[in-house]
Amino acid sequence: MKNQRTRDAVSQARAPSSGLGVSETTWERPSTSPGIPASPGPHRSSLPPTVNGYHVAGTPAHPPETAHMSVRKSTGDSQNLGSSSPSKKQSKENTITINCVTFPHPDTMLEQQLLKPTEWSYCDYFWADKKDPQGNGTVAGFELLLQKQLKGKQMQKEMSEFIRERIKIEEEYAKNLAKLSQNSLAAQEEGSLGEAWAQVKKSLADEAEVHLKFSAKLHSEVEKPLMNFRENFKKDMKKCDHHIADLRKQLVSRYAAVEKARKALTERQRDLEMKTQQLEIKLSNKTEEDIKKARRKSTQAGDDLMRCVDLYNQAQSKWFEEMVTTTLELERLEVERVEMIRQHLCQYTQLRHETDMFNQSTVEPVDQLLRKVDPAKDRELWVREHKTGNIRPVDMEI
Repeated sequence: MKNQRTRDAVSQARAPSSGLGVSETTWERPSTSPGIPASPGPHRSSLPPTVNGYHVAGTPAHPPETAHMSVRKSTGDSQNLGSSSPSKKQSKENTITINCVTFPHPDTMLEQQLLKPTEWSYCDYFWADKKDPQGNGTVAGFELLLQKQLKGKQMQKEMSEFIRERIKIEEEYAKNLAKLSQNSLAAQEEGSLGEAWAQVKKSLADEAEVHLKFSAKLHSEVEKPLMNFRENFKKDMKKCDHHIADLRKQLVSRYAAVEKARKALTERQRDLEMKTQQLEIKLSNKTEEDIKKARRKSTQAGDDLMRCVDLYNQAQSKWFEEMVTTTLELERLEVERVEMIRQHLCQYTQLRHETDMFNQSTVEPVDQLLRKVDPAKDRELWVREHKTGNIRPVDMEI
């Protein structure tokens, strides 16, 4: 599955983009001067660009109604954590998280190049989840692809069953033709017409043989290949489903850790701000020491958030790469399935043409004999065999 061509496509897709950033929250490392907030420039996490969920250029990134969604912002100007000013300057939203997958925000995103332009490839159009028409939840894009694969396998099986029914009809038809060819009706017809009639009955036996051979070839060259193609396909698809589902579960877990770390950082910052305000009004002699501890905890919480975001981005990148690789493989399998069925249906039509040709050959002797039917000649032969005398009667004399 993971061939070089697929890896190239994945690497080309990994254009720099903003991941599940931590830049919407800030924290400060301990100041060298006790009791005095650090310099105005806050410590901001700097993570390498990672692959966010893939969104097709020109299509909306809005989630289904039931999707869990959160929007991340990045801070604009630096902001002192110790300040109580309510006027934080923030840029527009950069990312939007839907069901724990991070996408570029539709209002700020740059156009993304499709991995396989003009091909309507699976790897370009199934990144978001879709509202489940059967319930209130959502269905992952990969799940839709998997359902299509399993449906294709079912259709292949039903085609095989259809051909089997066709074979039964052929066998029954051949059996009835053979039985009819042994019927004694009109067996006493004589002359050239009798010969033609006998050939008609013989042609039924020949036609029965043709249909038996046709049914045997249908079984070996069409039905059996359709039935046996990818016997373990469902099992393979189940493994594939579990693999992608495990990666998605890991992504959900990483996202939960990010949210937990983000909440912890917010609480540490709030505690630091409160202690800083207490220092300003000198409510306690221990405030400076408390501020040092609060700042260390805030810094540690920020570092924890950075680590969690990094792990999340790694998990999302892994999921992205496996999604591209696996969807391209599903695409290849679908093309292979369709081509296989097409070839065997072509074989069916070829066998059908051959059967028609052989059936035609069974009636050619009948046609030849029918062209030779001569009522006058038949009458002559019959008269010669059955005549009772050629002296005609005359009038009686007195």
